[in-house]
Amino acid sequence: MTRRVAIIGAGIGAQHVDGFAALPGRFTVATICDLDGARGKALASAAGAAFTTDMRQVLDDPGIDIVDVCLPPHLHLDACEAALGAGKVVICEKPLVASLAECDRLEAASRAAGQPVFPVFQYRFGTGSAQLRALIAAGLAGRPVAGSLETHWNRDAAYYAVPWRGTWAGERGGCVLGHAIHIHDLVSWLMGPPVQVQAALGNPVHDIETEDSAALTFRLEGGALVTSSVTLGGADDHSRLRLVFEGVTVTSDTEAYAPARAPWRFVARDPVAQEAVDAVLAGVGPVPAGYAGLFGAVADALDGEPSDAVTLADGRRSLELVTAIYHADRTARAVDLPPGPGHPLYHTWLPEDAR
Repeated sequence: MTRRVAIIGAGIGAQHVDGFAALPGRFTVATICDLDGARGKALASAAGAAFTTDMRQVLDDPGIDIVDVCLPPHLHLDACEAALGAGKVVICEKPLVASLAECDRLEAASRAAGQPVFPVFQYRFGTGSAQLRALIAAGLAGRPVAGSLETHWNRDAAYYAVPWRGTWAGERGGCVLGHAIHIHDLVSWLMGPPVQVQAALGNPVHDIETEDSAALTFRLEGGALVTSSVTLGGADDHSRLRLVFEGVTVTSDTEAYAPARAPWRFVARDPVAQEAVDAVLAGVGPVPAGYAGLFGAVADALDGEPSDAVTLADGRRSLELVTAIYHADRTARAVDLPPGPGHPLYHTWLPEDAR
């Protein structure tokens, strides 16, 4: 079945167009909606899609099956609720919404509409992560032990010249919300969810409201310990995972926006086991990566097939971690997860002077 998609927002939406285009017969990008006429018309022309500046026109179109929200973070909740209210399936870029209380609202809207919401975490998809999951399934990886993560990206003054960036009002957070959220979701998916976090945040790179660097420590369910180094002051864009399991140590590729695209490096702790590890890896062929992999999983889920689609519950867990990180930094102590409704940052993690 081919589903017709409307992309709301032609910025990151341009990369979504490429992801959908890699899946002919499963999706057609029918409409691009953006307030910037020049940008939106250019993307619509490249995609062979209609263009509009009016989201209401999209929602009223019975031929649109999926609304793909690619707007600035502060607009996500309203756009998702409107799309669900119109009976559309929703795909939404990260961060899904801007608090756990907003996530409650989105979950309620999804239930009321009887339609799913698929958060965007494209890091999960690619040959490298598929290799590791195959080793886990074969019982060769063993228990997760430790890991280190690097999100070292270059965001210069031109990037922050866009008025809503670097602000609590527009972005709702800094590098732990808008950048490292991808790698944190990936390690949680592969090794288990964090149950405790310690954090130090700052903005040593840019004179902005939100953080541009972070040093984090996670204790995962099962006891594994993971460190995460984040900065937007890198010389280039670099993402890397080095994950230690009982049976194998894993080193990812460093492609910033799809570190799982290429094969990863796997070294068995017991050299005798390397042959068995290599045999499993040989059976994992190239798989769709990034947005193509993500959207393919969405199509499988909508078709009722087995699927690795990212769920609304996954999106919530990513925001639970963000909430805990901000609280850990501001209280200078270890914070347990998940934060419940009584948590001081449950309704917003914005600082008092930004609310």
